[in-house]
Amino acid sequence: MICIKKFSKIYKKEPMAVAFCSYRVCPIGAHSDHQHGKITGLAIDKGIHIAYAPKQNGVIELSSLQFDKRAQWHIAAVPKEKQNDWADYLRGATIMLAKKYSLSVGLCAVIEGSLPIGGLSSSAAVTIAYLSALCNVNGINISESEMIKTAMSAENDYVGVSCGKLDQSCEVYSKKDHLLYLDTLDDTYELIPTNPNMKPYKIAIFFSGVERTLAGSQFNMRVDECRSAAYALKAYAGMPYGKFKETYLRDVPYEIYLKYMDKLPDNWRKRAEHWYSEYKRVELGAEAWRKGDIETYGKLSFESGYSSIYNWETGSPELKSLYETMLKTDGIYGGRFSGAGFKGCCMALIDPVFEEKIKEKVEREYLKEFPLLKGKFSVHICESADGVHL
Repeated sequence: MICIKKFSKIYKKEPMAVAFCSYRVCPIGAHSDHQHGKITGLAIDKGIHIAYAPKQNGVIELSSLQFDKRAQWHIAAVPKEKQNDWADYLRGATIMLAKKYSLSVGLCAVIEGSLPIGGLSSSAAVTIAYLSALCNVNGINISESEMIKTAMSAENDYVGVSCGKLDQSCEVYSKKDHLLYLDTLDDTYELIPTNPNMKPYKIAIFFSGVERTLAGSQFNMRVDECRSAAYALKAYAGMPYGKFKETYLRDVPYEIYLKYMDKLPDNWRKRAEHWYSEYKRVELGAEAWRKGDIETYGKLSFESGYSSIYNWETGSPELKSLYETMLKTDGIYGGRFSGAGFKGCCMALIDPVFEEKIKEKVEREYLKEFPLLKGKFSVHICESADGVHL
């Protein structure tokens, strides 16, 4: 790993350990966790590596192979406001961990991502890998649920992204050759094993060549539109409602939505339509996976992608182009854009027999439309993987 060599070059010693957290894909269940929906997801065998060693003086000193600027702070004096750079997630994570545990040891570290940034929850992966390293040097035994909550709080409360727990849960709970089926309302989950009768599959990542920054996108606006729809539906139905920030579409029965949907502003109705239809797709998808029916699961993933483009109304021109090409490519069971949909990448479940033909066709069609992205567009073939080892 490059991060080990870089660490040795900077610090003139070997790292104490290397933390690793997988990236994730969510074929069905996107844009629903922040409204207490259900999700399905897989960790993949690419992710974030952090080579690190303890610093007894409490200083955190971080370098990233993806960014030029080095970040540094003391565990007892983390800036209270975000600094608007790549290390904000890790500053936030330090603060959130320190709220529950006593921190005395800092660390020096070099961070390496094995895929381009955008759409694979790299922010959650680097936060979880960092937290596992910080816990290790401080002798903290953190549970899976604590890890998820701490990493999520760093995004919500420090960075200011109104995400749910999809990313963190996939990267912690996932198990190789299993589909994670999670209810974000109560955190109950099932790891559905790959049916022995299921056709073989791999996970293809088509990186558009355009990176994205989630905190600067329209992500938070979409979340507020969902809450607005839920709040209005409760009012129309005479349901009790409390604080806006504590209102979720999961609170509102589907029958109430159907009865009053025409009263909603168009944007609010579209966001709600995506959420309710995605909830149903997740349930159908989990059942299809259980039966070993990857064709049906893939078809539902394509439908999820369609709804994300036309009801959730995200997806850059580049991602929409990739999605349309995937629909017309033999050997792709299903797929969608990955992550928030503001640039980044698309993911697909593919038949390994068609791997080379898929790579060739998608790249050819994409670069025909976006020739200036030649050299930046890339294809990566992955396998399912275990989540982080705590």
